[in-house]
Amino acid sequence: MSQSRLYKMLLRYIALLLPLLLWSKPFKVATYNVENLFDSHFDGSEYKEYIPHRHNWTKRMVDIKLNHTAEVICDVDADILGLQEVENSRIFKKLIKRLKQVGCSYRYSAITHKKDATIQVALLSRYPIKKEHTITVSHSSKVRDILEVEVDVQGEDLTIFVNHWKSKAYNGYESKRIKYAKALMKRIWSLSKDKEYIILGDLNSDYNAYLSLEAKNNDTNGRTAFNDILQTKLEGHLVDKNTILKAKRGVHYSLWLELKAEDRWSHKFYGKKSSLDNIVLPHNMFDAKGIDYVNNSFKVFRAKYLFTKRGYINSWRYKNGKHLGKGYSDHLPIFAYFDTKAFISDITTKKSEDIKNFSIEKLYKIKSLDEPIVLKDVKVILKRGNSAIVKQHINGRGVLLFGCASMLHNGGHYDLQIDSIKSFYGLKEITTAYILKKYRDIDPRKYIFHLKDNLKQNEVVSNVVGIYRDKNFYTNGRVLPIYFKNRKNIPKNGSKLKIAYAHIGYYKQLQLVIYSKKDFKILE
Repeated sequence: MSQSRLYKMLLRYIALLLPLLLWSKPFKVATYNVENLFDSHFDGSEYKEYIPHRHNWTKRMVDIKLNHTAEVICDVDADILGLQEVENSRIFKKLIKRLKQVGCSYRYSAITHKKDATIQVALLSRYPIKKEHTITVSHSSKVRDILEVEVDVQGEDLTIFVNHWKSKAYNGYESKRIKYAKALMKRIWSLSKDKEYIILGDLNSDYNAYLSLEAKNNDTNGRTAFNDILQTKLEGHLVDKNTILKAKRGVHYSLWLELKAEDRWSHKFYGKKSSLDNIVLPHNMFDAKGIDYVNNSFKVFRAKYLFTKRGYINSWRYKNGKHLGKGYSDHLPIFAYFDTKAFISDITTKKSEDIKNFSIEKLYKIKSLDEPIVLKDVKVILKRGNSAIVKQHINGRGVLLFGCASMLHNGGHYDLQIDSIKSFYGLKEITTAYILKKYRDIDPRKYIFHLKDNLKQNEVVSNVVGIYRDKNFYTNGRVLPIYFKNRKNIPKNGSKLKIAYAHIGYYKQLQLVIYSKKDFKILE
């Protein structure tokens, strides 16, 4: 055999083998709400802030937004990517072109085309698209369609459902999200029982929606789209990996449970963290057939540039009625890996609801939470705004619930699930909490003390008289720094004050914290 012929045979063999080598690699699936990717063409269905040539929404601004969106997509580098808040196919094509220009090509794509809808959902893929289907939730232009796309991944069929459910704002009742979930499940039940699929997108629901559903949106008696219709919760417990391996058709597993409890967020709204973006899987993505999930591969994309210096998500900037050409999106991308190799079970995996009964004292000995914990028999001794100081026992430690106490009231008595804690300049705080059970109210005055030598942080004191001078409070021979939450309430130097309620906070040292004008009065 000639060397030339041998060389050609070798090239042919490599050509046949190369795809198999490539196919053996896991592939990445992601979802990203790009926050209003609009074009500069007037259609009449735009949000008012994105009407061309108003509010500084110009061709130049569109170009900046395209560049910023492409930057994130390139860095995420997903093989299949679901997108939300894309205005139409026109701007979608420009995004695809921009991605190609910067070396992040996607050969295949799909987008919904709902008439008069303000925004659409879309999908980018490096794998061939075999089929597209639109799931109509409602004929109203205000209700977004669900995009269904079947892709050929390494010879295996995989269906992706790209969602963008109703937000919790502007009459965001849970019944509206239930309509999306029911339409999706109806379609899933019409498919083959062996169909492999991934549900992803901005569902505007937390993974534990049954706990986080606010009263103002609860028109379903606590029934939720995410936990009840998608069946991510069974018999009062979230579906964990041990459960999904044995689950029946129609049951789903939320990949948020792969992360530590305090890391389960991709969106912040006025400091409140939430898991609105989701990747949700059925049991046959764990069955060692076709395509399976790669265990513990779920992550949130947290590039440094997606955050401001103060730690907020670096969302697209719109201020004083004007686009500034800065920022990215108010959501972070999330992603996970999948493979044609069998799912490898982790025998050490903890059950998602394996939550222990904790004491507040124990919270002071740990820095973070891997799993949610339960604080039983908690009493609210002082609530101001969206924060509260709570105790379990009269002589026990108190702790501050910061920015997560809207559902509590003064004197309330509860069992609470705690998902995240932190220390703020030495002050221990609970930053995510949910009510598990309510009891009869208590008299908070029994848990409040007069100022004395052995007080610790997160106590509440009352009926204290003293002099305010130069940010300090002088009383009975003691001097304590004093901090007024509202600067307008700061009294004049030398004022004699009677403090009705003060929180013993901590900023490098113990200090008195005054939350409200009603918590003190100036004596003549």
